[in-house]
Amino acid sequence: MVITGLVFVAIAALIHVFIFYLESIAWTGDRSRATFGIASREEAEMTKSLAFNQGFYNLFLALAIMVGIIVFAAGNTAVGATLIFVGAGSMVAAGVVLLSSSPDKVSAALKQLVPPLLGVLALALGLAL
Repeated sequence: MVITGLVFVAIAALIHVFIFYLESIAWTGDRSRATFGIASREEAEMTKSLAFNQGFYNLFLALAIMVGIIVFAAGNTAVGATLIFVGAGSMVAAGVVLLSSSPDKVSAALKQLVPPLLGVLALALGLAL
């Protein structure tokens, strides 16, 4: 179960690195605008600084998980698991906020929250056994 949990949180981290790319690097591009429902380049330009900042939140959560996996694999289970639970738990919480505040974005919310949720549950179960 521990390995399954680590795989799911690693997938979650990769998803959030991609979200960082879309928000902080490619925000005004066609793919980012389509992904986030931004109709015009002008609207994207007006929200660019907000998206840039939000992208870094996603990157930092992914980094917490990545560092946690490395520390966990190096044998410091408590510190590694703590980093993973904080990073992945924050991803789950943000996904729940998105789901509850914007029900029309259910697909995006589930992509954001399901992999880290499965990872947290599997890792917690694996550590408890």
